[in-house]
Amino acid sequence: EVRIAGRDLGKMNQKELRRQRQEIGMIFQNFNLLPKLTAEENVELPLLYQGVKAAERKQRVRKALEKVELSHRMHHRPTELSGGQQQRVAIARALVTKPSLFLADEPTGNLDSRTGQEIMYLFHELHEAGNTIVLITHDNGVAQEAERMIRIRDGHVDEVTT
Repeated sequence: EVRIAGRDLGKMNQKELRRQRQEIGMIFQNFNLLPKLTAEENVELPLLYQGVKAAERKQRVRKALEKVELSHRMHHRPTELSGGQQQRVAIARALVTKPSLFLADEPTGNLDSRTGQEIMYLFHELHEAGNTIVLITHDNGVAQEAERMIRIRDGHVDEVTT
């Protein structure tokens, strides 16, 4: 059973699930950026799916890229960006929809330690702004930065620490 804000996802119809998906920002270990699109276009994509008008899309994309300090690279494709910059674009793509929940799967896993710390700093800023972040990691150093840690071993909750 998966509950978000007290609601069971398994009991939602398709329309409710689509609406709920808009409340979740996904951040992946391998970035999942489309290689033929620029950083700006990758960040804009979820807003296109949501039917956001062009002027508002441009403004929200610009703000999201500024938040991750990449507005100066908005016209670059993923292959022209470092791993850390690609992860920042992925975070901007998650931010642009203004979700209430971020799900991050090993967001520092493919990054060097300094760049990983920069990404964790962004997550701390998001959390301090009131966002809920569920971050999956095998890195104990990253896990130690969390306010609450739930360790799952062999499919069972093994330990909860705060």
